[in-house]
Amino acid sequence: MSQTSQSATRPQATGGKTFFGHPRMLANLFSVELWERFSFYGMQGILLYYMYFSVAEGGLGIDEGIATGLVGAYGGGVYLSSILGAWVSDRLLGSEKVLFYSGIMIMFGHIALALIPGTVGLAIGLVLVAVGSGGLKATATSLVGSLYGEKDERRDAGFSIFYMGVNIGGLVGPLLTGLAHVQLGFHYGFGLAAIGMAIGLTQYALTRKNLPEESHHVANPLPRSHFGKVAGIGIGGLVVVVLAVALGLVTAENLAPIMAWLAILAAVAYFAVILSSKKVTPLERGRVYAFIPLFIGSAAFWALFQQQFTVVALYADKQLDRNLFGWEMPASWVQSINPVFIIIFAGIFATIWTKLGPKQPGSPLKFAIGLAVMGLAFLAFIPLSGAGANSTPLLAMAGILFLFTMAELFLSPTGSSISTKLAPKAFQTQMVALFLLSISLGTTLAGILAGYYDPANEAPYFGFIGVTAIILGVALAIAAPSLKKIMGGVR
Repeated sequence: MSQTSQSATRPQATGGKTFFGHPRMLANLFSVELWERFSFYGMQGILLYYMYFSVAEGGLGIDEGIATGLVGAYGGGVYLSSILGAWVSDRLLGSEKVLFYSGIMIMFGHIALALIPGTVGLAIGLVLVAVGSGGLKATATSLVGSLYGEKDERRDAGFSIFYMGVNIGGLVGPLLTGLAHVQLGFHYGFGLAAIGMAIGLTQYALTRKNLPEESHHVANPLPRSHFGKVAGIGIGGLVVVVLAVALGLVTAENLAPIMAWLAILAAVAYFAVILSSKKVTPLERGRVYAFIPLFIGSAAFWALFQQQFTVVALYADKQLDRNLFGWEMPASWVQSINPVFIIIFAGIFATIWTKLGPKQPGSPLKFAIGLAVMGLAFLAFIPLSGAGANSTPLLAMAGILFLFTMAELFLSPTGSSISTKLAPKAFQTQMVALFLLSISLGTTLAGILAGYYDPANEAPYFGFIGVTAIILGVALAIAAPSLKKIMGGVR
């Protein structure tokens, strides 16, 4: 069966039932990811504070600059590990099993953060959550893409609805874990994240049988004769990592730059493998080439957006006036502002794209708009700069994060969607991993850039980053017509 005809039958494989006009299985998939986001963002909402708060305040007392770099490296590791999850999905287990086992790993990571004190618990917990989240993210996105035909105009809208659902978890997670941290301590917050993931796993176990039949299949099975070679490479890689840490070659101070270079090298290698594969047709190869500038634009976008967990988190703790009628709001609650806007506006965006149909902007132009708006969000910090501690009104921060959200809704669902539309048949999940790899690089850069942020002299930092993003957005908009020509009819 050809790729086009196979894709065209996917929606009917769900039995014809719909979820707000979309394949019914969309509801099951975003429900699973909702709980993953609850645990992931709930933990991440208090993670930076846990690192740099003093021991007397229940934290680890890590230097702020090192802590922001570690948060960026951890976030980059989440998306970098999506490559491993995608490969295991495409070559060994299939998307459905990888998603389930990844969820188990995430749950145990949160349990480690909750129960094991000190840097040992931090290290074990973050590694487990990073690897597990990478596997879950790659497979969940790929499964959503499998619900739509290649030219189905509902695809971008479907990803927007999926995005709205998972952001419910992103909203509630930081609220509850932040409150638990303030009232009971950091480890209770991490414990709540573990409970959230356990709920998600239970829900998935009860509904996984309803996933499309193709989700249980391995797209490109690894020959059994290669199992020993792959196992040897995996064990060898693990030994190298352990030795590098033991010998002091990898430290907390240099982890973020190392992660950034790993993401760059992995991206180059991945593009080379896909473009040189004999299983990729000339049409598919042209589409992969078109994805390269989108990859670069995505990495730049996430280098700004993911500063919600580095610079914006620091800003919320030190510069933001969090007094609400005599009660001080937990700093971590700022992380829930963006999900509120996502929940409100994702459906609106989905409706707009559905109504516009073929008249909606193409994916490269959506990327360009997202980058430019992200730049404007950072420029909006400049009028607030230099006013001192606890000087920024909460409403002003909400306005800036509203711009974050508008930028995100132009680029993030579109990026997930375009990675499935441009994917060669033999590399479907792994193309999704490439998009997630751009997030890995951007997230790591967010931690590195945060090291240049100086609360005493903020304007140059916000100005340089904001203007750079706008320039990149304009460049991508100019290149959009040329990219359209080599995308082979994909929008």
